[in-house]
Amino acid sequence: MESVTYVHLAGIGNSGPGHWQYRWHAADPRAVWVEHDSWDDPERDAWVADLDAALRRTPGPKLVVAHSLGCSTLVEWAADHADPDVVGALLVAAPDPHGPAFPAGATGYHRPRPAPLPFRTLVVASADDPYATLDHARATAAALGAELVEAGRLGHINAASGLGDWPDGRRLLGRLLPSAG
Repeated sequence: MESVTYVHLAGIGNSGPGHWQYRWHAADPRAVWVEHDSWDDPERDAWVADLDAALRRTPGPKLVVAHSLGCSTLVEWAADHADPDVVGALLVAAPDPHGPAFPAGATGYHRPRPAPLPFRTLVVASADDPYATLDHARATAAALGAELVEAGRLGHINAASGLGDWPDGRRLLGRLLPSAG
C-alpha cells in the first residue's frame, strides 16, 4: 500500500505553532491542512465543504487528524459524503455541542448526526476538558463505532496543555496506520 497522507482538521480559532497538531503538520511535507474562510465563526456546511474539497484534492490513502470542532466537522462530513481512501481518523478532544462551553459562534453543529464511521477511528478524550465530559466522549466513541482512549487530565489537549509534539498522540496515530492491523 502506498504511504498515507495525513489530513489535519483543526478546530475553532485554528491550531497555532504551539499546538501539537500544527507541529505534526509542519514536520511532514506531504501533510494537508484543511483551510477555512472563517476560523472564528465556523459554519458547519462551509467547514464540511472545505474538508470534502481537501479530501478530493488528496490522492491515495488518507488519515484524518482532527482536533476539537474538526472532530465534529469530520462526523458531519461522513453523514453525507464518502471517500474510500480515508483509512482512519484520530479525533482529539471532540466537543459537546450541547455543553455549556460550546462556542456560540459555531453554527449548524447543534444537531449532530453521529453514526458508525466506515474507517478505523480513535476518540481521544481528557478527564478535564472544559468542552466535553468523559461521558460525552464515551457516548461519541460508541456512536461512531470508535475506540475511546482516555488520556488523563490534559485539558482540551491543545497548546495550553503544554504537550509540545505530544509523543503519546503520535503513538496513537501510529495505531491507525493500515500496517498496524
